[in-house]
Amino acid sequence: MLFSLAAILLFGMFMGWLCMKMQLPSLLGMLFTGILLGPYVFNLIDPSILSISAELRRIALIIILIRAGLSLNLNDLKKVGRPALLMCFLPACFEILGMVVLAPRLLGISILDAAIMGAVVGAVSPAVIVPKMLKLMEEGYGKAHSIPQLILAGASVDDVFVIVLFTAFTGLAQGESLSLKSFLNIPLSIGIGIALGAFVGFILIGLFTRFHIRDTVKVIILLCVSFLFVTLEDTLANVIPFASLIAVMVLGIVAQKKRAPLAVRLSSKFNKLWVASEILLFVLVGATVDINYAFSAGFMPFLLILGVLIFRMLGVYLCLIKTELTKKERIFCMIAYTPKATVQAAIGGIPLSMGLPSGNIILTVAVIAILLTAPLGAFSIDISYRKLLNNTSANC
Repeated sequence: MLFSLAAILLFGMFMGWLCMKMQLPSLLGMLFTGILLGPYVFNLIDPSILSISAELRRIALIIILIRAGLSLNLNDLKKVGRPALLMCFLPACFEILGMVVLAPRLLGISILDAAIMGAVVGAVSPAVIVPKMLKLMEEGYGKAHSIPQLILAGASVDDVFVIVLFTAFTGLAQGESLSLKSFLNIPLSIGIGIALGAFVGFILIGLFTRFHIRDTVKVIILLCVSFLFVTLEDTLANVIPFASLIAVMVLGIVAQKKRAPLAVRLSSKFNKLWVASEILLFVLVGATVDINYAFSAGFMPFLLILGVLIFRMLGVYLCLIKTELTKKERIFCMIAYTPKATVQAAIGGIPLSMGLPSGNIILTVAVIAILLTAPLGAFSIDISYRKLLNNTSANC
């Protein structure tokens, strides 16, 4: 296991650095490292690490979501208003619609299988988007119209919405009936996540204010509470719908709202944690990629992914109608809302493990979505934000 961890971190760092030198996103190198070290190529990652890969990826996601919450100003988010709400579900709905329209024609699958595939592919990747938006916030790009905050808020809820739809569609495929309860669970899980995150956040900030606690210990407490949130969601999955990742992000938002100086200090510490977490996350995502599936699928899945991204971009554009955003800013939002990685890696293999006839092709399309959109989306954000967004900090 120790050799595997050393290989993941060292090769991941090196390949990330190499890609940056080539003016490519570092995550591309990390994904490629995971593919090479993973079980489908050189098989150098210890099975014990692969067995807990999902949990390690979830820890990395928790770190980046706390970091996002600590940097997300509610006043900026309020200025965004309606578009932020629409971005939570409309682009994903359009992408699923695109999959239902295109997949049966391109891959010869049923409409229900296409809906399941759309739910797998339809979520954006917070692990790709959040670091990019935090960078924009630090540099002052898009600040006038709160564009990074808009995309951060949408991406955090988008995943919850899509995963609930995925659960409903796979239930249908197994012969269950589609109930109104499945769709009511979406706002309910989000609401409970926000309420519990805010409640616990206020308690923790009260404790941090009353008692002298080192910032490092506060970081550990926040992480432990976040782990408990995720455990609670898993435990109560069939009882109460609960969006634990939203609760995690709200913890950070409460800290930023109540004690901004503390949030800045904690954010700095989480930035340091993210250095190793980012490598683990993307290398382990890459390790889930069966490269043979991608090559054996032919050209049609690639064409399908590009087609549904057009539907997704149309959904983003509709969210931004009647806003003050310029044409360039709207184009940037459409680009920034395309990367896939974490959700696809987490749920892409579930239909296959459930024994669904379409499981293989769904996993293949999920893999191709990661390989195509994660590096391409990150690269597009990096090369476009200076051209498409205004930097208000530079103008001051």
